[in-house]
Amino acid sequence: MHNLEKINIFKEHAKTFYLASLFFNKETFEKVINLYSFCRINDDLVDTPDTNFSYNSLSDLEEKLKSYGIEEQVISQLQNGISSDINFDHIQNHANLIIYCYRVAGTVGLMMCKIMKLKENEANYFAIDLGIAMQLTNIIRDIKADALIGRVYIPDQDIKAKDIVDESKSKFRVIKNNVQNLELLASHYYESALHGLRFIPLRSRFVILIALRLYQAIGKKVLRKNHIYSDKKLYINMYEKFLIIIKTSLEFAILHIYSFKKNNHKPLNHLYIKDLPHANRNI
Repeated sequence: MHNLEKINIFKEHAKTFYLASLFFNKETFEKVINLYSFCRINDDLVDTPDTNFSYNSLSDLEEKLKSYGIEEQVISQLQNGISSDINFDHIQNHANLIIYCYRVAGTVGLMMCKIMKLKENEANYFAIDLGIAMQLTNIIRDIKADALIGRVYIPDQDIKAKDIVDESKSKFRVIKNNVQNLELLASHYYESALHGLRFIPLRSRFVILIALRLYQAIGKKVLRKNHIYSDKKLYINMYEKFLIIIKTSLEFAILHIYSFKKNNHKPLNHLYIKDLPHANRNI
């Protein structure tokens, strides 16, 4: 797989993170597109098993990730999380939701720590939290799209895929309340992730903050626009992105250049994942 092909895949399927990633230096950006391509191919294998691609490409990408110092156990957790979508229908409870988010996205945060060459172990905790927050946003954005293929990531056994697909009026308030709770949970993990910015080199720190704020805005917009029953992915438009980048640049200059937020990580954030690689076990 050539670099241009990987960049096009990144740009097409991850518009928000692609925009933020443009602020990385060349070396880091190159590593990020390899990471994204690896995640995308693994994900496509689950959603569309007949996807036409070379297994050698996947193997080559995995070797590249390992050359960045990314551990086999972290890669395995990511693949376990992605493969868990096979024959999946409903998340069982809050604990399972957090474990799932750790596997499919918290692990990506851990991989980003290696890509950005972070040394402090505590940085991993905050990176996991950012991954969990972003995956919760993905779930909020894709409620209808997931239900159309029989998947429900809302941890409420009374909500069925058909309630979402059929746009049930009787269940709308219950579904919306659950989505609001997911957005509050995501906000909690986003807030935690902010305290980890101090571990990141200055230029990359700005990129991660931009990505955080752009992603967070998606979840808020879904609720603001009552977009829960839409099967079209909601994105932040260019005008909104411009405003968020300007606002975030000011936030970065005032709060994050000198890293005034120095709170320690809260171990309870990792209560359900404490036995998984690099989670905070101090509970």
